[in-house]
Amino acid sequence: MILETSTPALLFPAISLLFLAYTNRFLHLANLVRKLHCDWVSHHDDSVMIQIDNIRTRLKLIRWMQLLGAISLLLCTISMMSILLKCHTLALSFFSAAILLMTGSLVILIREVINSGGALQILLTRVEEHDSQQST
Repeated sequence: MILETSTPALLFPAISLLFLAYTNRFLHLANLVRKLHCDWVSHHDDSVMIQIDNIRTRLKLIRWMQLLGAISLLLCTISMMSILLKCHTLALSFFSAAILLMTGSLVILIREVINSGGALQILLTRVEEHDSQQST
């Protein structure tokens, strides 16, 4: 199979959009950490610590998502350069690796989305506990 330069270039818009989404997730979590820190300082609530642990895990996942996505973009660029230099086997290898890394980034995204639901579950459990205590 011989690649054309347009083939690896197809990933550029997708990677750009993914990076925007990843950055937005990171910024949202950074703001949430700041808020939770203030809540912890003023209330010392155990549920805040559970949320902070969840967010710490999510931040690590986002860091890996971004890293794999960045390496994927780099490999796409190298693949395009290899095509221009007529090194088609090398180009195919780099492009294949780029697709594998982007797949890894997306798998980690799925894991992070599952964890984000867990963070909401912590809040819902806390509300239910508070509600049941007031009913008693």
